[in-house]
Amino acid sequence: MLIQFAQSKVPKLVLVSAFALTLASASGMAAKSPPPKPVLHHEPHTRRTSVWLVREVRHKLLMLPYYTVFDNLEYRVNGYRVTLLGQVVNPVLKADAEAAVKSIEGVQQVTNDIQVLPPSNFDDQIRIAAYRRIYGYPGFEKYAIQAMPPIHIIVKNGNITLVGVVDSAMDRQIAYMQARSVPGVFSVTNDLRVAKA
Repeated sequence: MLIQFAQSKVPKLVLVSAFALTLASASGMAAKSPPPKPVLHHEPHTRRTSVWLVREVRHKLLMLPYYTVFDNLEYRVNGYRVTLLGQVVNPVLKADAEAAVKSIEGVQQVTNDIQVLPPSNFDDQIRIAAYRRIYGYPGFEKYAIQAMPPIHIIVKNGNITLVGVVDSAMDRQIAYMQARSVPGVFSVTNDLRVAKA
């Protein structure tokens, strides 16, 4: 909370007292809310700061220019420390993700555990075929037209993992079946989540 007094002639003692009262009332409000899931710090605004930081990290990652449906970026926030996880096709994306999160004000440490997938023409063919089968399925246009389509297709050594969010359990099953029908695929892991109504 920023308190600003423009050209105020109020004595410093009064300002400090007003600030202390504001912090005391804010900590009283924070005490009524449930405790944060990890306890980040012993500060009155911990939960609010954590929610803000999670939202900010998500925004920064979604805005990365090389982030596609063939990448999976995940993260964990613990206090002011962020751990990046997932898999990417382009190594530049791994570096860009770390730089973007480090640029967030207040972030103290970034651990970059993003895995760069091995280059493979075979995997590239599977990616394209899986994309066409999933997003070309009748009714799945609603996912394809989004700025960042929500079904991510991660391919490593001929194995597909589907991650992201779909609208229903039926859509989750259809995406899985479409991925299974791609020629040359060894296995499909369905980690798609169904959006809460």
